[in-house]
Amino acid sequence: MVNPTLSPTARSPQKSATDWSRVTFNAALRLGAYTALVLLTAPTIIILIASFSSGETLQFPPDGLSIKWYIALRELPELWAAAWNSLWVATVTTLTCIALGFAAALVISERRTPLTQSLEALFMSPLAMPALSVGLALLVFFNFIGWRVSVTTLIISHIVVGVPYLVRTILVSLSQMSSSFRDASASLGAGSWYTFRHVTFPLARQGVIAGSFITFLTSFDNITVSLFVSDARTQVLPVRMWTLVQNNLDVRAASIAGFLVFVTAILMLAMERFVNLSRFVVSDR
Repeated sequence: MVNPTLSPTARSPQKSATDWSRVTFNAALRLGAYTALVLLTAPTIIILIASFSSGETLQFPPDGLSIKWYIALRELPELWAAAWNSLWVATVTTLTCIALGFAAALVISERRTPLTQSLEALFMSPLAMPALSVGLALLVFFNFIGWRVSVTTLIISHIVVGVPYLVRTILVSLSQMSSSFRDASASLGAGSWYTFRHVTFPLARQGVIAGSFITFLTSFDNITVSLFVSDARTQVLPVRMWTLVQNNLDVRAASIAGFLVFVTAILMLAMERFVNLSRFVVSDR
């Protein structure tokens, strides 16, 4: 008995249904992507436009456009003092995180065991915890050991938040490096320190640079943890901006944010160009 062959007319409804399913899926996917893009970029665009307001208070849309609030930033010595505090804290935090993050990444990458996997999860835990919880926990800890809030407590707190970024990016670099390089160096008589300086570190340099960049930005604009562990003497730029907005919706806060957006965008483009920053942000080991 011969099986009848389906005619093109009989197959067309199924094919049409499949095409509509694919079209619907693609449309929903694109709609979600565009919605996410708008939600991510809209706040930045709004604050940039508001920073050029000619009015006396922060509002959107602005009544007119002017650069007078950018010029007015020169007349705020307390703002520049807060910016210097942020720059100093972020620099010290980044340098310390490089040392701690590299040491941790080397230990974790040497051998994948339950212990090293637990260590990796421990180092990454500050990223999974709410920032408010981290800030409050650090404040309670410093009070428990009898330390008053100061630059030291601020730097230590930022190190806790920043180390995971260095560990992550350096692990990505080390995972792409074969252990045979270090074995070959050792077999040729090189010591551990020589191997680290001439083999391990050069091969992981891009991960260190990318992680340092992310850590520096995270420390520089951190406000949640800084609110808990700083005082008037150690006020950093994000806290100062928060004070300006909280008291009278000062447009100068928007001009500071606009300036930081421009600088950060330029730095991110440069980092993407020279070290392929996105590879460390989205890469899975």
